[in-house]
Amino acid sequence: MAKLKNIIKQLSSKDYEAIYTSLIESNAEKSAYLLQSMRERSLSDNKIMVELDVNTNAYYTLRSRLNQKIEEHLLQQMESPRTDILKKVANINEIIFTKKKAIAVATLKKLEKELLDYDLSNELTVVYKSLKKLHLNSPDYFNYSQLYNRHVAYMLAVDKAEDLLAEYFKKYGQFALSGDEIDKMGLGLLLKEMSNVAALYESHRLYVYESCMIIFHRLFVDQEESMDDGQEPIEDILDNVEKIFAQYQLDSIYYHLNLVFEFLKLEYYNHYKVYRKAERYFEEVNDAADNLLTNYTLYTYPAQFLITKMNRHLRMGTEQSMYEENEGAFQDFELDKLDIPTYLTYTMYRAISAYYVGKYDEASKWINGLLNEVSMKKFPYIQLEIKIVLAVQYCMQNDFELFNQLINSIQRQIRLLGKDKCEHIIIYTKILKTAISDVKRNKVDKLNKLVDKLVEVNVPHFSPSSLIKFKGDFVQRISERIVV
Repeated sequence: MAKLKNIIKQLSSKDYEAIYTSLIESNAEKSAYLLQSMRERSLSDNKIMVELDVNTNAYYTLRSRLNQKIEEHLLQQMESPRTDILKKVANINEIIFTKKKAIAVATLKKLEKELLDYDLSNELTVVYKSLKKLHLNSPDYFNYSQLYNRHVAYMLAVDKAEDLLAEYFKKYGQFALSGDEIDKMGLGLLLKEMSNVAALYESHRLYVYESCMIIFHRLFVDQEESMDDGQEPIEDILDNVEKIFAQYQLDSIYYHLNLVFEFLKLEYYNHYKVYRKAERYFEEVNDAADNLLTNYTLYTYPAQFLITKMNRHLRMGTEQSMYEENEGAFQDFELDKLDIPTYLTYTMYRAISAYYVGKYDEASKWINGLLNEVSMKKFPYIQLEIKIVLAVQYCMQNDFELFNQLINSIQRQIRLLGKDKCEHIIIYTKILKTAISDVKRNKVDKLNKLVDKLVEVNVPHFSPSSLIKFKGDFVQRISERIVV
């Protein structure tokens, strides 16, 4: 939570006092104490938990709520000057009808400068439209007509870029579940169209939107990134975006998009296995995971964070801690079951978290709920993956009847799809059937040999089964439950 501590220490005295007073007045004494402790005392998290008399989950929730309270306060401070400007724009007709022409023009020119500083293109069209009218009999009429037309076209370009961004990440969700080459081609075409739109204007906003797409595309779609074709390096893009955010600190969209680029930095360093740098961004993104998953699907693919988080825990050997974290981490997450990729990824994350703490019945409920509520006809391969993870739970529960029914269903589906396309699923079924069989002789050796074959198979889509540690962990669990 170093990021939160740094933010609190960097608050101005005025902002700190305002937030602290607000917490006291709303009877949030523990949050106020946490704020005070992080700013005025150098206490460890464990020491603060002892003094507050709270467990890890409650402390995690307390930190998240304090972080949200600080963000709300800072955002409110940022919105105040913008609100004043927007009120002025809303009163433009009043100015035109009640003020002399010279005063009206001077007021609109001042308003134009303020709107340019905030990059409010929509409102600028209203100003230029009014200035154009006021200069109907002046040589400046043509100039303001051009400015009006240019900003209308620019406004449409920004709208188009936002639409392309949303469409791209919707399609990426489908690609993540299918691994289909046609979906991949579609993503490439959307990226090309975004580049064409961004090239129309020298615009920092279009650059930021294009960057959201370019960075993600290079990390997760076109991973054969080449520096020989004149592409801007990802680190340079991240640096440039950071400079833009610093220049336009009062822009509310940029304020929120900062989380997207923290997420992209995490994924960038994680992609290149620079884990020390990745850890700098993990805590911040993890603290805002529920917000990222709920509100940012139009600007990135937040479900990827859950996959990254699971892989991180597996790499660090801390997978058993996921389950406890979940109790406080997703309190404000609003699940959208129409967003199938996110819903599916989240459900499998919860199920696998339960698996690693031995709650196989709970894991089964998560997965069965998913299979009953979501149609997987478009994603038959991911459906097989999900069924394999469910079969693991039945295997661990020694539920032979449900296990055999499920394995038979999986094998029928393999025959329909073709064995050549389900190579890893076939290996998984052999592993599970061996694990649950009555034969005890050399069972662990047989399981290990089958598990070793999985390394040779490349899966082009999201693979929940790969998040089960068959090597070592699963074999050990089976040996403890069945072999002995």
